[in-house]
Amino acid sequence: MAGRDLRALFSTNDRALQAGEAFTNRELQWELTAAALTAHLRHTAAPGFDIEDLETPRDNVLVFHGVGGIGKTTLSRKIEAALAGAEQRPAQWGEPGWAGERILPVRVDLARSAGTSFEDLVLTIRAALSALGRPLPAFDLVLRRYWDHRHPGEPLEEYLRRGGLTARFGKALPQQMQSAMADVAQALLLPGTVGTAVGQLTGALVRALRERRQTVRALARCARLADLLEAEPDLEALSFYPHLLAWELAQLPADKKVTPVILLDTFEDVGDRTHRDLERLIQRVVWLMPNAFFVVTGRSRLQWADPALQGQLDYTGPTAWPGLTAPASPIPAQQAASAPGRGRQMLVGDFSPEDCDDYLARRLSRDGRPLISSEIRQVITDRSHGLPLYLDLSVLRFLEIRRTREPAPADFDHDFGALIARTLSDLTPDERHVLRSVSLLDAFDLTLATTAAGLTHQAPAQRLIERPFVRENPFGVWPYHLHGLIRSTIRSADDATDDRWTDSDWARAAERALAALGAQWTTAQDSGGRNRLLLVGCLRQGLPLARDFRLPLGWLAEAAWAYVSDSVWEPLAPPTRTGATRDGLETPADALVELLAALARRQHEHRSTTAARLTTVTDSRLLPADLHEMGLYYLAKAHRDLGDSAASRQGMQTVAAGGGRLAPAARRGLAHLARLAGDFPTAHATARTLGWAGRQHRVEGDIYWPHGDMHRAATAYAAARDQADQHGVAGERATSQTHRALVLAFTDPDTADDEIHLAEQLLTGLDLRATNLTLRIAALARDAGTLPGLEAARVLRAESRDAGITAAEAVLDVVLAFHHAVLGDHDKVRTTADRLRDPARNGDYAYYADIAHFMAGQSLPQPSTTRWLEPEDTVRRRWETLVAERRHHLGIRQP
Repeated sequence: MAGRDLRALFSTNDRALQAGEAFTNRELQWELTAAALTAHLRHTAAPGFDIEDLETPRDNVLVFHGVGGIGKTTLSRKIEAALAGAEQRPAQWGEPGWAGERILPVRVDLARSAGTSFEDLVLTIRAALSALGRPLPAFDLVLRRYWDHRHPGEPLEEYLRRGGLTARFGKALPQQMQSAMADVAQALLLPGTVGTAVGQLTGALVRALRERRQTVRALARCARLADLLEAEPDLEALSFYPHLLAWELAQLPADKKVTPVILLDTFEDVGDRTHRDLERLIQRVVWLMPNAFFVVTGRSRLQWADPALQGQLDYTGPTAWPGLTAPASPIPAQQAASAPGRGRQMLVGDFSPEDCDDYLARRLSRDGRPLISSEIRQVITDRSHGLPLYLDLSVLRFLEIRRTREPAPADFDHDFGALIARTLSDLTPDERHVLRSVSLLDAFDLTLATTAAGLTHQAPAQRLIERPFVRENPFGVWPYHLHGLIRSTIRSADDATDDRWTDSDWARAAERALAALGAQWTTAQDSGGRNRLLLVGCLRQGLPLARDFRLPLGWLAEAAWAYVSDSVWEPLAPPTRTGATRDGLETPADALVELLAALARRQHEHRSTTAARLTTVTDSRLLPADLHEMGLYYLAKAHRDLGDSAASRQGMQTVAAGGGRLAPAARRGLAHLARLAGDFPTAHATARTLGWAGRQHRVEGDIYWPHGDMHRAATAYAAARDQADQHGVAGERATSQTHRALVLAFTDPDTADDEIHLAEQLLTGLDLRATNLTLRIAALARDAGTLPGLEAARVLRAESRDAGITAAEAVLDVVLAFHHAVLGDHDKVRTTADRLRDPARNGDYAYYADIAHFMAGQSLPQPSTTRWLEPEDTVRRRWETLVAERRHHLGIRQP
């Protein structure tokens, strides 16, 4: 469906341009409407349905709610058109399920700008029913009495003409009302003209109804007509008159039956949470017309099912409105409204990227081709977060730019201040304050929102989370988050509202938000819990606040240590600050963001990139001493992985000498460096001094397995794993188990299979690249002698090189040498040993080449530089035995 977009049409002199008011598919909303209306028709046609039953729960209302600009008004208009006739229904909408039923859509715009009063609402419904071509005497009599009392001297005909109802529905209503009065006067045998005898006619009719005269027996069936005729004809009474409309509709013969579908748009302008006078009157209409179906569109969900509103509204609670009790949710499948009592409050979702592109392509065209290029459409779609209002504003911006030059994609990396005005228009001052405060946060809860706003009470935050631009994820650390476009616009667009914030206001809000996050994490720490999700969530939100607003580190420093201690390495890097560069570190927060981002990204980057990033951090000298040592330590680890043992040793010695938190880890690093150099006695002596803080058991396992002492190494790794489990360090536990699986893969493939499976389980959810490589190498060792090919080994080698992890590639070659030795392919063993000598040229990993020769029973080409803990022959014998045992296990004869 497409009409004329007059705003776009009057924004250009280009008469060849076609400006269509594009309507993008809302098929799910139509399916929901059709299903709910079908269920309503089935309910009203049931034998037990009674129009005068005022106690039965109501399920005759469907609510679509969503943020301003999401397309609710367009949806309301399209539903009205689709109900009016099949030729008006969009092609993508399916056939409704009420063939043969007469549906009468009546749309009422409740926007303040439309000036619709409650009188207008009632008159609009009655005027629409004039299409029936017959009077509705019970209602028409009380309405005429009300009109003459409230508007003396003002003809109803003139009011209808001035309000546009005559043009919309014709002139039949006044004539039908006159006919109804004439018929009643004739039945009562009253003299005179009925036009001046409304009071007389009413009094006579009431007496006749009370006396149950046969002449008015048809109207006498309406049990409450006399009471309404006797009531003071004021606005309160008018709100009860729709009961008579419902009664009259129920009296229609079968061939005249009609079901009104009344669409109430812009319902947010009806009132607010304090002033519900108009809402009470409208709700009364809905309740008193159970045979009519109401489709409400507005920014907020209806609260009628909330028992707390008792006294403010007449009909409240979940029993009265079973379909309105479900919380706000995205549009479900058709079944959501296929039966009475099912959820009838649905959040109108954002457009999909495909719908956004389709919308933009069809809005402006020339000669049947889209005027907006696909590149510009892509930028607008990405920025819009699916909000139709943003698409509209972007189209107008396109036309504005086009007056002077050809628009480019960069022109639409843009925020619109109008979105702020639309979002804030119906919020209280406190709600606006909370909204701006939480726009600093990715996600929040009531406590966080209230504290960030600096308020002492949660009521404004509670009201805000019920707004449609606040989305809920019950499984998140914090359940609520703002609609992406609303958040980015409030943060970045020029805010021309009267209560806009200054830079100082934003800075103070950032301080409060950062402190609130720290309080939540500190409280969790003090309670003795290790809530990793909360820690990472606080860091992800706190780091950009501290960086963007140049705040002191405070609790972030201690949180950084907690993050590092578990060796899990979830990604932390926040979006880059506008205009910032990685090398342009200016504050401690800048440096901490870069430090933690580099540590997390090292699982996905070459170690040379990690080393360069950490060098930038340590050279900046912006971090406090303990965090500076953190940078030095992980820089030394990166140097070790890259094979630069000299630089690694220098860094480890500096950190160890400092005596800080990472001093034990640095001493472990020195033990590793001694082992890589083949100085096992020094490495072993150092390992025995490390304790848990220096991961002593794992270091011992790293020393034992090159000696071929797999049982002792496996025992050491198991002790390291169990110790890590006791301390709750998931990364260390997974790493130790993976190394245990590796050494057992050389001895017993069946046992190794279970150990590898356990390691896979422990690695779930962790981001440990080197450990994952080790586990895959362990699987190759388990299958040594039976490998169908070496493609997996080639992939592992490429990944190790991409990561810059020299140790992983060296261990891979040891496993390949083991495989070739088992098969008795001594030439390939020698080739592998030669390859192992390449990383040994700087003095490291020389013992791996020795081990390759040991496995094949080959003499060393030259005397070894390795200092073993035991005689070299003992080490040789163990490796030869491992090869022999694997051959025996596989049934391979000795060569």
